Amino acid sequence: MSAMLETPELPAVFDGVKLAAVAAVLYVIVRCLNLKSPTAPPELTYQDSALARFLLKSCPLLTKEYIPPLIWGKSGHIQTALYGKMGRVRSPHPYGHRKYLTMPDGATATFDLFEPQSEHCIGEDVTMVICPGIANHSEKQYIRTFVDYAQKNGYRCAVLNHLGALPNIELTSARMFTYGCTWEFGAMVNYIKKTYPQTQLVVVGFSLGGNIVCKYVGESQANQERVLCCVSVCQGYSALRAQETFMQWDQCRRFYNFLMADNMKKIILSHR
Repeated sequence: MSAMLETPELPAVFDGVKLAAVAAVLYVIVRCLNLKSPTAPPELTYQDSALARFLLKSCPLLTKEYIPPLIWGKSGHIQTALYGKMGRVRSPHPYGHRKYLTMPDGATATFDLFEPQSEHCIGEDVTMVICPGIANHSEKQYIRTFVDYAQKNGYRCAVLNHLGALPNIELTSARMFTYGCTWEFGAMVNYIKKTYPQTQLVVVGFSLGGNIVCKYVGESQANQERVLCCVSVCQGYSALRAQETFMQWDQCRRFYNFLMADNMKKIILSHR
């Protein structure tokens, strides 16, 4: 009897519970970090042409296997959080001039213009006309970093500030930016064409901006004049299908829906 009292079963059961808890935590970590996700080269879809072959030759990263950073590199959640909240260490602050354009309905469109800091490698005058992501503008860290790099490589940059996105610019009409409106972007491009008649254009759009620039260059052939190429970065191709995805709880997708809706509410209420 004394031997039985000295070796109760409760500690063994308790150890089993702890082991199960540790296993559950490890499973959640592996699942959230996508540690079991295999690496692979990008899947490319393109039409065989001289331009496509030139891009593939000039950008070998397009055909190489992507090796992400250890531990957190496979998690889109952590990458989004780290870059969204921390950004780059010591983000550059390129110096530019803000331009104001009055639209036909009374809205005031704004964009920031940044001159090149060196001569372009081919000696030509090339301007990047840039459309940021949803609710973004020229003061966002990823835009500043991109503009700084482009300036140092000889590009002039014009960055659209989405209507209503800048906190210190009041709305002068009863509307703000929308998912498919190209009016402000078109006004910025026309300003660049008139002010710099010798310049060639590289059209760049990020996320929502990718939708806008692709729609813009496809609206009329006149919009394609002097455009060397159009680059869409991380574009969402269908707002309705994307909304179905963002309503899912799997992989915490619905949390992003809440964050984006809350951000839009803040912008709308700031102009109340």
